[in-house]
Amino acid sequence: MILVLGVWAFVRALLVNSAAVSLENLALRHQLAVLQRSVGRPRLRRRDRIFWVCLSRLWANWRPSLVIVQPATVLAWHRQGFRLYWRWKSKANPVGRPRLDPELRHLIRRLARENPTWGRRRIKAELAHLGYTVAELTVAKYMRRIAPRPSLTWRGFLAAHAREIVALGFFLAPTLTFRLLFVFIVLRHGRRELVHVNVTDHPTATWTARQIVEAFPDDTAPTYLLRDRDTIYGDGFARCVNTLEIRQVITAPKAPWQNAFAERVIGSIRRECLDHLIVLSETHLRRLLRAYVAYYNDVRPHQALDNTCPRPREVEPPALGRVVAIPHVDGLHHRYTRVA
Repeated sequence: MILVLGVWAFVRALLVNSAAVSLENLALRHQLAVLQRSVGRPRLRRRDRIFWVCLSRLWANWRPSLVIVQPATVLAWHRQGFRLYWRWKSKANPVGRPRLDPELRHLIRRLARENPTWGRRRIKAELAHLGYTVAELTVAKYMRRIAPRPSLTWRGFLAAHAREIVALGFFLAPTLTFRLLFVFIVLRHGRRELVHVNVTDHPTATWTARQIVEAFPDDTAPTYLLRDRDTIYGDGFARCVNTLEIRQVITAPKAPWQNAFAERVIGSIRRECLDHLIVLSETHLRRLLRAYVAYYNDVRPHQALDNTCPRPREVEPPALGRVVAIPHVDGLHHRYTRVA
């Protein structure tokens, strides 16, 4: 048997060119080296895979000489190297949307962290006031929390006369000692501006009428007043409103959606202020509401106002300096501005 193998090797060496014999010898020596350094199952390193991939490209008859792995494995290595090569080459000249500046990414995360009730639209509007134009999806990507879905608003009610409409509303606020206080709000539809807010523990028609007079001094009274059917709006309130030549629009029974703007702002006061604090007294509640009204009118952007405030803010480009935070409502919210 040994003699036959020797004769075959001699004849094969005569018939096959020396280059092929050299490559076959190199392949067998490499496999032998792998087996010698391995214990049990042959262990191939990255350089071994690269060697066989290159050899398969240079030598057509490489398959019969491969013993320690299957030829299909070498082909899989080649495909993997092909993918890695083009992945590396694609990174050399990146295309598509450019990456956001690290400073802006940190600012988005800062706004989301310091204002837990803000969604991606609110943060986008705040960034616009700081001179940054960022898409909502980009804000949602970097704020690292799921933005709440926007609440629906009622848009059809007398839209053509929004500037001449004000809405009234009452809601309850409990104190530390479980005392119930009534909060009265007056909202102007045109710019979603909170015109007047006050607190009492025993509302009456006379007290409510006095709030209307305080909210609209001189000739600032609106044309229409939208309210629900609460019995607090009694005869004394009706006489005061008629004296100011304001026409009352009363919603249908059990239809709060007809006074949607007032209901919405009441929800905002709860979600963005009162739900995060314990009211100590009537004086404390008045102070909190004054702070929130200032934030609501001068700082908080509104989607219905094209992400501006009821009292518009100026856009501050990056050239004005670094971004600083000014706390509002005992630090629950912040206004971001630039200083040199």
